[in-house]
Amino acid sequence: MKIDFNAKQREFAAYIRDPYHNPAPTDANVQRMAMYRELFFNNINSFLSSNFPVLHAILDDQQWFELVQDFFARHPCKSPYFSEIPEEFLDFLQNERDNAADLPFMLELAHYEWVEMALSIAREELVANQEIGTDLLERRIRLSPLAWPLAYQYPVHKIAPAFLPTVAPAQPTFLIVYRDPQDDVNFLEITPMTYRLLEILQEQEGLLTATYLEQVAVEMQHPSPDTVIAGGLKILQELAEKMIISLCKVE
Repeated sequence: MKIDFNAKQREFAAYIRDPYHNPAPTDANVQRMAMYRELFFNNINSFLSSNFPVLHAILDDQQWFELVQDFFARHPCKSPYFSEIPEEFLDFLQNERDNAADLPFMLELAHYEWVEMALSIAREELVANQEIGTDLLERRIRLSPLAWPLAYQYPVHKIAPAFLPTVAPAQPTFLIVYRDPQDDVNFLEITPMTYRLLEILQEQEGLLTATYLEQVAVEMQHPSPDTVIAGGLKILQELAEKMIISLCKVE
């Protein structure tokens, strides 16, 4: 009797992904199929648990199991690499997950935890800053590729089992997450002005420090632009010490 291998493979995969809605192949050993299912699922479950530890901690066992099972059953991963599963999980939460019972900050928290992982394995390397000196205003600067300015509706860096906000605060949370020379991933909570400054650095790399600060002062419509520029300069000097910003090479 001729067997349609592709059909049999789809039947096998359907059971592995979702045994609650797909029967095991009739000609397969039930115990072995259950073992395959457990091995596959536990691999994904373990990887997500280790990459999203806070999300895992704030959900009870049943909630976490149902979330992972939903992802495992419905999301067609495009990458074969385990290191890219967290990004696939984010894509699932943003575009496929539809559960009114989910915590309102779940996607933002997952994104924040993904950023920590993504920066920890990023291939870019930090280049040691030259001596900053007192002429930073007239130097060309850039944002480190290992420093990501982020804006969230919820204070994701504070979320824990003892702090689960149900309503977004009136003010967004602005963070800069960065990898330091010791390859540790850190974060700083920053002001809206600092976030906008770093955002401009991302959009227009390699301009004079003074140009960036003047643009922020104009956007803020501050009655004393010099005050904005002086404050911004101090912030950039502090960020340069952490290698969040760096001087551009002089050609």
